[in-house]
Amino acid sequence: MAALWRSYQRLMAQHPWKVQILTAGSLVGVGDVISQQLVERRGLRGHSSRRTLKMMAIGFCFVGPVVGGWYQLLDRLIPGNTRMVALKKMALDQVGFAPCFLGCFLAIAGALNGLSAEESWAKIRRVSAPPHALSSLFQLWPAVQIANFYFIPLNHRFPPEG
Repeated sequence: MAALWRSYQRLMAQHPWKVQILTAGSLVGVGDVISQQLVERRGLRGHSSRRTLKMMAIGFCFVGPVVGGWYQLLDRLIPGNTRMVALKKMALDQVGFAPCFLGCFLAIAGALNGLSAEESWAKIRRVSAPPHALSSLFQLWPAVQIANFYFIPLNHRFPPEG
């Protein structure tokens, strides 16, 4: 395991942007597999590989680049690594970025799944209202993001699941 971590560190140092994007796509894909198998209990026969591939594509093409770029911008806007800096980053991230990111993520996922613009907008409105995704994000992610911004170096921050 230590050798794998060292290899990852070396690749991250050599190709940070590419590795973050590949990591984000892989994590989104793994998240979909977990969702289908543990949450939805589809079993191997009922597993939608097509859905997992679509989610990975969203991770590679949207989540990785957008969140990676956001974290870089956030570090330029609010430099430093104190507790107060982490708190400020978390507040800006959760109030300014998270709602927009979630809306875009849902719109892209809707488009890839054949939803019309109207259907996607209805879904965004539905899941943004309590007690759904956005309110759930505000219960979990502030604490995660404070730890993320305080303890994790920029090149190792990974995008949150939407």
